[in-house]
Amino acid sequence: MKKQWNFATQAVQGGYEPKAGEPRVLPIYQSTTYKYDDADHVARLFNLEEAGHIYTRISNPTVAGFEEKVNILEGGVGAVATASGQAAIMLAVLNICQAGQHLVASSTLYGGTYTLFSTTLKKLGVEVTFVDPNSTEEEIESCFQPNTRALYGETIGNPGLNVLDFEKFSIVAKKMGVPLIIDNTFATPYLCRPFEHGVNIVVHSATKYIDGHATSVGGIVVDGGNFNWDNGKYPEITEPDPSYHGLRYLETFKEAAYITKLRVTLLRDMGPSMSPFNAFLSNQGLQTVHLRMKKHSENALELAQYLEGHEKVAWVKYPGLKGNPSYQLAQKYLPLGASGIIAFGVKGGAEAGKTFINNVELATLVVHVADIRTYVLHPASMTHRQLTEEQQIAAGVTPDLIRVSVGIEDIEDIKADFNQALGKVKL
Repeated sequence: MKKQWNFATQAVQGGYEPKAGEPRVLPIYQSTTYKYDDADHVARLFNLEEAGHIYTRISNPTVAGFEEKVNILEGGVGAVATASGQAAIMLAVLNICQAGQHLVASSTLYGGTYTLFSTTLKKLGVEVTFVDPNSTEEEIESCFQPNTRALYGETIGNPGLNVLDFEKFSIVAKKMGVPLIIDNTFATPYLCRPFEHGVNIVVHSATKYIDGHATSVGGIVVDGGNFNWDNGKYPEITEPDPSYHGLRYLETFKEAAYITKLRVTLLRDMGPSMSPFNAFLSNQGLQTVHLRMKKHSENALELAQYLEGHEKVAWVKYPGLKGNPSYQLAQKYLPLGASGIIAFGVKGGAEAGKTFINNVELATLVVHVADIRTYVLHPASMTHRQLTEEQQIAAGVTPDLIRVSVGIEDIEDIKADFNQALGKVKL
């Protein structure tokens, strides 16, 4: 019965089922360690022969409740929460990619992800080839090498706001025999469920819409359980692991092999664990994600339409606008709304944009995005500052681009604030 609940019910009630006499609300288990009655029980836990909590670096009851709620909402077979979105992306890749191997990724990525792929992974011996997401299937395939381990993209590019063509990327990934990993942060599982479109692994920065209130840094990896790891390319999942006495993840954990390996090796050894308190807060935020994302999307569309008609605005990007290049993809993959992020340019270029940013009153300038308040940011000089001008353009960042995270305040107040700030711009 509970598996048949609709999204809103699962958001509120999924992931935690108290027994008689237990707290109705998921508690904060602020503990690093757990008690056992006999030595054999602990041995079975360490051998992965029995499920249970060993140490909070690897798992924790509060974190587990949050993980299961996200897993249910995405429709996966298992999830692992991490200390940040960056940690989630790193573990998702390193779980199947090591020195001497290769990754193909969309070029329209969040600046931190781009730098992770172009710089940090390179130092670890992993090469990444970036590809324009508008490329043809053949052009994307030409970026692959014999040692390519995955194809990576974002549901909604940050901050270029292009919607990924899941069908095209999924076809390429299947043909090349690699998993498709997608960052679903901007869409959330309410607006898009990537597993339904051929995706194999989903990552989120839980810091954004999942938490929704700018209180908790976190990330999460969700396994769709829908990739054939036994294709000869992934011995780390199919062959014996000496750190667990020869255990074979695929043989033992079946469809949950990938996510189990991620937890019991990378989370165990690297330790980027989500704290129980942050899991509690993120779980609280997730309970209203369906309500918030509906309002974020409505406000963003109305603000985008308003800015399109403003005399001091040069251009506007929002997937929900009919003239946007991603409009048809948004209708296909984001039927409930195109999320709460828009981008626009002020006439007069970057300096005019700074004048606008410096004069907003309701909106605030912060290095953050995707919570209940309205924020503005200049990516070229902030979040994507480490990229070269050519890399910025490839990522969809022009010098005049202003990224707006549209909150759930009254839309008339938001529009009035933007109008007065634009009024300070001298053409």
